[in-house]
Amino acid sequence: MMKGYQIVEMKTEHEIRSVFPVMHELRPHLHEQEYVELVKEAVSVDRYRLYGLWNNGTLVAVTGFKPMTTLYYGRFVWVCDLVTTSTERSSGWGSILLQFIEKWGERNGFASVALSSGLKRERAHKFYEEHKQYGKVSVVFRKQLDT
Repeated sequence: MMKGYQIVEMKTEHEIRSVFPVMHELRPHLHEQEYVELVKEAVSVDRYRLYGLWNNGTLVAVTGFKPMTTLYYGRFVWVCDLVTTSTERSSGWGSILLQFIEKWGERNGFASVALSSGLKRERAHKFYEEHKQYGKVSVVFRKQLDT
């Protein structure tokens, strides 16, 4: 296990903003203020939790997840966001965050962890399937609404 790292929940607006540069690598369509507003809403409405992983004081990875209950999965943890900064990818930080989420789920009585990954993210798919033993269980569909 790597030494010198710390995983911290981001709760205040300042803390939420502090992890935006890394989150922006995963969500480049979001501007900072929109990101902050969406995180605050997700926290209050969906029980979303946002964590940053620092290695010796430098932010290297971010995750956001929420506990959910559905008839299909039962009680589970949905990983909404998981990103390691581009300079630190393949260094094990994503694995550490995923293990953190799994342990959080176990401690809080959830049966499984689930996530979706963009179709073009083949390296991420290999990571989840081959290194973390996640199995493909569905395909996610989405339709934009005229709002």
